[in-house]
Amino acid sequence: MPSQPALPARPRTLAAHPVPTDATLTPHPTRARRRALLAVGLAAASWGSAGAVAAILHRSSGLGPIAVSFWRFAIGALLLVAARPFLRRPTDTVRPGLPALIGTGILMAVFQTCYLASVDLAGLALGTTATLGAAPVLTALGARAVFGERLGRRGVATIVLAVTGLALLAFGSDATSGVAASGATASGGGTAPLWGLLCALGSATGSAAINLLTQAQTRDGRAHDAYDRALSGFAVGALGLLALAAATGPLLPSGHHLATAVVLLGYLGAVPTALAYSLFFAALTVVRATAVSVMMMLEPVAALLLGITLLSERLTLPAAAGTATLLAAVALLRD
Repeated sequence: MPSQPALPARPRTLAAHPVPTDATLTPHPTRARRRALLAVGLAAASWGSAGAVAAILHRSSGLGPIAVSFWRFAIGALLLVAARPFLRRPTDTVRPGLPALIGTGILMAVFQTCYLASVDLAGLALGTTATLGAAPVLTALGARAVFGERLGRRGVATIVLAVTGLALLAFGSDATSGVAASGATASGGGTAPLWGLLCALGSATGSAAINLLTQAQTRDGRAHDAYDRALSGFAVGALGLLALAAATGPLLPSGHHLATAVVLLGYLGAVPTALAYSLFFAALTVVRATAVSVMMMLEPVAALLLGITLLSERLTLPAAAGTATLLAAVALLRD
């Protein structure tokens, strides 16, 4: 799952995808800002669709989360390489060091694979909400431990709300974890909701680690090349996942739905990966952190709507309360 500047005094990383701080941004015309907000909104909405596409691939093609992540990374990297001659990149940026690029790629692989596993096990709605709700909390705690940043009253309240929301999600999933006649749980569409929540926490941990690693590098005040970070992240992630995917399950989709799987994998690599990250990177120097955070809420909203409508998922009352509590925690952390 971009390059950001240093964390402010109160953590502002609010989604699974990092956002910039106001201090690094310069004034831009209103029209450019509107285009950037539209780009962020489209990126967030497409990220919300990635889990739904992965869930369909799990059911129809026989590909597991690791194989789907591999193809997403590989296709995204190829498309970014193909688009390189057509991209206008800033000339005043520095390239991150090789250890940082490799570390980012490994963490991206953990982040994405655990997220897709949570969608497969807990359902799209619960997996996405748990990941996006836990990531900013873990980032805030990591910033406190690594950078010595104070949480403040709002930060403490956010953590309490987030933990409460995760507990409600776990309770709602556990209370209804019996498999229905259709083969899906009533709470979120997955077959093992509690394991799915654990995978979501693993995904959130990977996201938080990416945030902290990136912002540790940018604390020198220099702008780092976001394109190189994304491309190397996809390439390293794909190479790391290739052997693991081949060893743990089929790497190629089954022949029964081969055409559908190819189309879905192409969409997954092109739209919510290469295109979405390109739009997001283009908007980073224009849109301020608060505006980005508001627009990023389109991702869990899109995932919830797709899970309920497209995948026939149904949230229990405790799970719905946990979802609302997690979203409230993210909104409270927002400045």
